[in-house]
This record gives sequence, structure tokens and C-alpha cells, in this order.
Amino acid sequence: MSTLPVYPWRLAPDGYATRRQLRAQGLRPGGQDVAAQLERPRRRRGPLVAYLYRVDRAMPVRPMTPGRWAALAKANAARRTCPACRCDAGYVIPISLGTCVPCAYPDPCDSPRSV
Repeated sequence: MSTLPVYPWRLAPDGYATRRQLRAQGLRPGGQDVAAQLERPRRRRGPLVAYLYRVDRAMPVRPMTPGRWAALAKANAARRTCPACRCDAGYVIPISLGTCVPCAYPDPCDSPRSV
């Protein structure tokens, strides 16, 4: 088993890129293994590591199909729908609340009074 070449932070040679850098160029790793890594030292913890892929072996990003667009729209709509009142909140429901803000914090002035 061979070891990966390790480069200092910001000193990677040309021809290598991280996943984000590949994506910015409209590319993806395409199944290739990690070719190298960058390490950024930190004082009290282990170093930060970024994995590098070869740009010449990268493949173009697959285009979104109509089915994928529909699935993405459906998933985003589900994230906006309140499970308590079944209304579209207009924003992504926070996981910490589990419901939309009006359901999580009902206004005491709106509740009927008992006289």
C-alpha cells in the first residue's frame, strides 16, 4: 500500500484540486482515488487535511435531469411543510423546533379565555 504525497497548505502543485475546486470548474472526481493531500498545522489539535484529486482525470459534472429537478423540488417542499399545521411555512423548518414558529410558540392572546 503506497502513501499519499503530503503538501503544505496552499503549496499544492498544478494539476491537483479539491472537490470544491473541481466543482467550481464544472468537474467531479469521477471515481478516482485521492491523489494527494494538503495539511495545515494547528496549535493544539491535529492538522487540517484537504484531499486532492487530479484535474486531468476528472470528469464533467452530470447535468440535472427533469426527474432530479422534480425530486429536489419535492424534498425542499417537504422541508418547508410544518408537520403540525400542514402549512407551507415559506422557509425551511428548523430541526431544533420541529414545527413552524407559530406552532412552536403559540401566542397566548390568541387562545380562547375561560370566564
